[in-house]
Amino acid sequence: MSSETKTTETCEWTVTGMDCGSCAAKIKDAVMRLPGVSGAEVALMTERLKLTLEEGATPREKVESTVRALGYQIAPRRAGATGPRAAPACSGHDHNHDHDHDHDHDAGDAPASRGDAGHGSPGHVHDDPADRGKHWYQTGKGRLVIFTALLLGAAWAVQMLTSSGIGKWAFTAACLIGVAPIARRAWTALRLGQPFTIESLMTVAAIGALFIDAAEEAALVVFLFAVGEVLEGVAAGKARDGIRALANLVPKTALLETGGGTREVPADSLAIGQTVLVRPGDRIPADGEIAEGISGIDESPVTGESVPVTRGPGEAVFAGSINTEAVLRVTVTRASEDNTISRIIRLVEEAEEARAPTERFIDRFSRWYMPAIVALAALVILLPPLAFGQPWETWVYRGLALLLIGCPCALVISVPASIASALSSGARRGLLMKGGAVIEAAAAAHRVAFDKTGTLTHGRPKVTDTVTFGDTTEAELLAVAAGVETGSSHPLARAILDHAEAAGIAPLASSDARALAGKGVTAMVAGTAAWVASPRHAAGIGGLDEAGRQRATGFEDEGKTAVAVFRDNHPLGLIAMRDEPRADAAEAVRQLQAMGVSAVILTGDNPRTAAAIAGGLGMEFRADMLPEDKLAAIRDMAANGVMMIGDGINDAPALKQASVGVAMGSGTDVALETADAAILRDRVTDVPALIRLARATMRNIRQNVTLALGLKAVFLVTSVLGITGLWLAILADTGATVLVTMNALRLLAFRPERV
Repeated sequence: MSSETKTTETCEWTVTGMDCGSCAAKIKDAVMRLPGVSGAEVALMTERLKLTLEEGATPREKVESTVRALGYQIAPRRAGATGPRAAPACSGHDHNHDHDHDHDHDAGDAPASRGDAGHGSPGHVHDDPADRGKHWYQTGKGRLVIFTALLLGAAWAVQMLTSSGIGKWAFTAACLIGVAPIARRAWTALRLGQPFTIESLMTVAAIGALFIDAAEEAALVVFLFAVGEVLEGVAAGKARDGIRALANLVPKTALLETGGGTREVPADSLAIGQTVLVRPGDRIPADGEIAEGISGIDESPVTGESVPVTRGPGEAVFAGSINTEAVLRVTVTRASEDNTISRIIRLVEEAEEARAPTERFIDRFSRWYMPAIVALAALVILLPPLAFGQPWETWVYRGLALLLIGCPCALVISVPASIASALSSGARRGLLMKGGAVIEAAAAAHRVAFDKTGTLTHGRPKVTDTVTFGDTTEAELLAVAAGVETGSSHPLARAILDHAEAAGIAPLASSDARALAGKGVTAMVAGTAAWVASPRHAAGIGGLDEAGRQRATGFEDEGKTAVAVFRDNHPLGLIAMRDEPRADAAEAVRQLQAMGVSAVILTGDNPRTAAAIAGGLGMEFRADMLPEDKLAAIRDMAANGVMMIGDGINDAPALKQASVGVAMGSGTDVALETADAAILRDRVTDVPALIRLARATMRNIRQNVTLALGLKAVFLVTSVLGITGLWLAILADTGATVLVTMNALRLLAFRPERV
């Protein structure tokens, strides 16, 4: 037994040319067979390969050559990138282990998906990045179609101008020339342990057709295969366009302010704290805060908000939004790799790893489906001639047609194509979901639990009343309260600080501030312990007497939130605040009810304030809830599918526990990272919109699966009965893939906000 140090790296590449789910499976299967490779994930729609690589066992160049051998283009990728980059995203991690066995993989240990066949294997003509934006006839696939069409046309011309015997040889030559590259790559796939590929089936079918004297049809099948490849490539490219468009929202350059004026710099080089000049009509190059100027900001490219909003000094702006009116000076608050657009792209990329249960089932199904089709084709070829004396030519022909129909590409892509389209459509409208599993869970949600402050309300309460006790003055009350709340970003704390500032009262010096979850805040103020707490908590520790408690109850009956301010168990007074519901909150609840989804408020506020808000919205409510109470309530409701909407740190446990946790976009980073989905526009009506999008996606998936399996079933029967032949079989394969992809693309135009 020896101790040794091994270094692992997490590496990412951009892989282009993947047209269906089988492509991703082929790449994953191949790279997982390499020594030292683990955790490989291939994202079809975002064209990303991510894996953990053990340094010394397999160099990165070996991974790249393996992928290229499969017929794909691969380039290193920087973290968060959406296209090829010059530098790979590899981060090293040293781990010390005592090894008493070998961790290296060999071919026998690698997870295989050999039955998961399709167009991702060698023989498939894949997209080159240089082909993007070109007409179909300018691409590699397009040139192959033109070449095979010329071969087929030449063969027909020879047949018409000469005898049928010579024409037969012309079609044979056209077939062999056209199928040669496919056969070569089919052989490569076979050597890689992938026998059930469309290339191998095409080769067998074409050569088999020649042996049964169907040369003309064999040549036509090769041509139709090439046409299908072009159509699949175009459809897959369109499915990715929405995701690629996100990266183009942020401008490539920015006007950076320097001591002597401004200079143009790359937008991705901006650092936190730098100031940029944004002219009218320009896109904002980074997430930031307006330092100077007031202007209308068009946030529709980022959040889908169609009406420009007026922003001024101190207000946040998103990278990619458009400045519509006046010159702004914006201070950068996030680096380029962490701005809103980059986070959206990262969420979409990572979402492909969170696969829906339906998608996992389809993958398992496809693994035995293809070998079953091959076995059925063999029975069709052998059984009738051997058992019943039927003509060999007839049943060989029908068996070959079955082989061509058998490719599961349409089935395998039916789920990821729909999910990718939904993710892209949602992202353009400020609705972010972290994967297919989230979409499926959101579609099944029958109950929505809302946090109140900052979710159903604006989260910007204002002080309405102050009450002092004994000889305490209002100035002293506010000075102590502001001292306790200094540095806090909680909406109630901001209301107190803003009110004190407006009154010209400076906070007292404070230290050692700490939050008491669901109860309030305590700090050392001017050397003495002080609290700003809920009336219930204050009364429990001697910070509020019975008279004060009754006064607080009166405020709460008016729908206000009251806090008690006290130091060393000496009551100083009460501060009452009110936070109004968002204008669209009632409409959101109405839409949810119309969809058969019930809504409930879970709030740490007192029952009277919660009742005032809930009564106006027509909702149930649960009040006086600590974070652990919210967690328990969500756990009780989770059995029937519950969605939790929140924005604060204290909502994070409940967001994680819910079937689907949704963070409001203005919420804390903790909530956004914990949640399964996010709403960027802070519209409550986006909650039913998100559920509507999820349900539309699941309908689309069911349509795709029905379409893929239905076409296969119909043509399997008609081929066995001899009603359809080889050329219709290949059309059934590629046609089904194209139809499924185009149906999924309809989600890009879906408007979830429409009732």
